[in-house]
Amino acid sequence: MTILEDLEWRGLINDCTARDALAKRLDEGPISLYCGFDPTADSLHVGNLVPLIALRRFQNLGHKPIALAGGATGSIGDPSGKKSERQLLTKEVLDHNIESVKSQLASIVDFSEDIDNTARLVDNASWMAPISFLDFLRDVGKHFTVNSMVAKESVRARMEDRDVGISYTEFSYMLLQGYDFYHLSQAEDCELQIGGSDQWGNITIGTELTRKKSGATVFGLTLPLITNADGTKFGKSESGAIWLDPARTSVYLFYQYFINVDDRDVIRYLKYFTFLGQDEIATLESQHEENPGAREAHRALACEMTRLIHGEDATEDAVKASKILFGGDLDGISENALQDAASEIPNATIAANALDGEGYPLLDALVESGLSQSRGQAKKDIQGGSVNVNNIRIQEVQAKLTPSDVHFEKYILLRRGKKNYAALVIK
Repeated sequence: MTILEDLEWRGLINDCTARDALAKRLDEGPISLYCGFDPTADSLHVGNLVPLIALRRFQNLGHKPIALAGGATGSIGDPSGKKSERQLLTKEVLDHNIESVKSQLASIVDFSEDIDNTARLVDNASWMAPISFLDFLRDVGKHFTVNSMVAKESVRARMEDRDVGISYTEFSYMLLQGYDFYHLSQAEDCELQIGGSDQWGNITIGTELTRKKSGATVFGLTLPLITNADGTKFGKSESGAIWLDPARTSVYLFYQYFINVDDRDVIRYLKYFTFLGQDEIATLESQHEENPGAREAHRALACEMTRLIHGEDATEDAVKASKILFGGDLDGISENALQDAASEIPNATIAANALDGEGYPLLDALVESGLSQSRGQAKKDIQGGSVNVNNIRIQEVQAKLTPSDVHFEKYILLRRGKKNYAALVIK
């Protein structure tokens, strides 16, 4: 399939300018294309992934991707899809955020210098900062009427809310993004901009400005904004956004987010987010329809996404941590995997010397960890066969925890019943 046919099959084309002309141009040979993101945080989140992964889909077929960090536009704030004005960020914060997300971008697009179509990361502040306000009004603003700008969905929605409205600062955002496209078309021979469907108005400003200023034909393509089958926003969990930075969202939680997606969403998300082909996804879809409880499609989605963002080793750790918290044994577990598992369950701290001598009574450990409310209840739990140490059942009431139970000189995993876990952290 061509890239447009593949995107169509995956359900990833929302709008496209002059699609037939774009298809013809893509048939003629590789092009440069870009996708922008405003560095409003020091990490990307899974809501950023669809257009960035689309950049890699183009790159895999020989096209040259450009990731644009909005050092300039990020200081203004995009009103698209926002009910109120964003908080303005300082240059220092924006620069820090751009630097922080570089490694995350490198997991999605290929910046290797030994390939012809290596990806590039650019910052629009590098070309916007030298332009004076008067020059911008004369060279860009004169090409657009206020009437046409007000008609854009991102502006109209805010103007209809009289209590909030829209500042002139945010009103001008689309002109800045439009100029980005014009600049890249001149400096990088960039012919295509992609983005979420909420960027359609901003993208068409860029195609129009480029045509008016240089006579060149450039194209815009938008991808759908992802929502879950239940109507909730994709990329949100009870604890907030699912970030790509493992310091903000652990690899284990990242993996769990995808393995727990709604059954109605899993095949759709395999198409949206993974590089699996039609045959592979068709097989997973068939397996899912025949036995959804096996969760083969969910595991494939979670593994593919975690491998893409965090790498093979971290994915293996996340899988092992997941198995641990479903009763799997700890043989061969890595420290990272056990640490991930321990970070997701209640912790209790005991001193290392408490394990010396005869050891630390399991009855006390169950009470200390909160798994049992009293020593009497702990005794009943053990006698009932519901207590496990490191996922090994213990039925001896007088059992003691000793240094041999400690993994990586730090953790002992306790479980009561099937789902009640706690970690003893040895200090």
